[in-house]
Amino acid sequence: MDNMEEDEIITAVCTIFICAGLHIFRQQRQGKRIWVRPWIQRREEKGAYNALLKEISLEDPISLRNFIRMDMTSFNQLLEMVDPYIRKKDTFMRNSIPPAERLALTLRFLATGDSYSSLQYLYRIPKNTTASIIPETCDAVYNALKDTFLKVPDTKAAWLSIAKDFEEKWDFPNCIGAMDGKHVAVKCPPKSGSTYFNYKNYFSIILIAIVDADYNFLYVDVGTNGRANDSGIFGRSSIKSLLENSENLPDPRPLPGRHVNMPYVIVGDDAFPLKDYLLKPFPNRHMDIEKRVFNYRLSRARRVVENVFGILASRFGFLQRALPLEPDKVTKCVLAACALHNFFRSKSSQVYTPEGSFDNQISSGEWRNESNNFVNMAQQGGNRNTTDARSIRDEFKDYFNTNGQVYWQWDLL
Repeated sequence: MDNMEEDEIITAVCTIFICAGLHIFRQQRQGKRIWVRPWIQRREEKGAYNALLKEISLEDPISLRNFIRMDMTSFNQLLEMVDPYIRKKDTFMRNSIPPAERLALTLRFLATGDSYSSLQYLYRIPKNTTASIIPETCDAVYNALKDTFLKVPDTKAAWLSIAKDFEEKWDFPNCIGAMDGKHVAVKCPPKSGSTYFNYKNYFSIILIAIVDADYNFLYVDVGTNGRANDSGIFGRSSIKSLLENSENLPDPRPLPGRHVNMPYVIVGDDAFPLKDYLLKPFPNRHMDIEKRVFNYRLSRARRVVENVFGILASRFGFLQRALPLEPDKVTKCVLAACALHNFFRSKSSQVYTPEGSFDNQISSGEWRNESNNFVNMAQQGGNRNTTDARSIRDEFKDYFNTNGQVYWQWDLL
């Protein structure tokens, strides 16, 4: 071994010793790094689920409803359905966070929209862990509930039942749903430019929904960027294909007291195109009394979807602020909220939507007193329509002014 090789070996050894010394020095200055903070380790004893939530459930049911938007019976039913999707395995190093805590954390987030940092101190779950739990649990809630509580009707009998409710509750025959769209506020996604920037001058994704006469979601489409055109969203949606091609829709029938067969229709506003299966109002120009009557009766039937959106934003506070999450994660949260809305309406309606929640002929629902960023789609109008679609709308107009008139419609115009 020559002198040059000896010098290189000595230099390498010295470098190793110097690096090791620096590492020891830094550890001595910074102190020993900890795996989990002590106050987080006490989660099982003092966390919100194991301490506060269980205490509230035994002593104060009303506060429990405000805390997680449901009673404990409904919580346990939901947990049973979601458990297989969110249960994790324990390891030799530590136990996993139980499904009940994961679900309670997610429900609190949906109810309030609190930041992950805020929830970290309430539930004693680190915010980086919370950031993975909430989208995953929202996805699990939607997947667990969608086939039972958020399913598009697939039989003629089911559609006819919806039409019967619209005729009896809203005086609108041959109606199988009310459709509307809303913007869900988000923080500007990185490198997205103006893609998510909407006509209200903030960033959003779009939720389009069809609801029945009893304030339940029948169909939801969520996730399209806020700049998109409403007609384009509807044109690409699966519900459009179903309405145009499904053999499960009821056969046309005359309106009561009339003789011309009319298709079963969805009612919408000016944001959507006029179709054979989709009614929208007459334009606000050259309006005679008969057209005003039609517009009022259609608007009255459409109030059901406005009420559903209002209740949704009122009960799920995350919809009232711009979430600093990626659009796909916000989409999961919205889908979970829609599925939970139907679940609550089915399992605990008096808790979720007590008397006075919805509009009626005399007063407005309590949700209208709460402001939020959950705003309507732009009413653009100008969509091309067919002669058949106009003829169908004219037949409904004639019906509401003759056979189908109600005595109070003239007083309200």
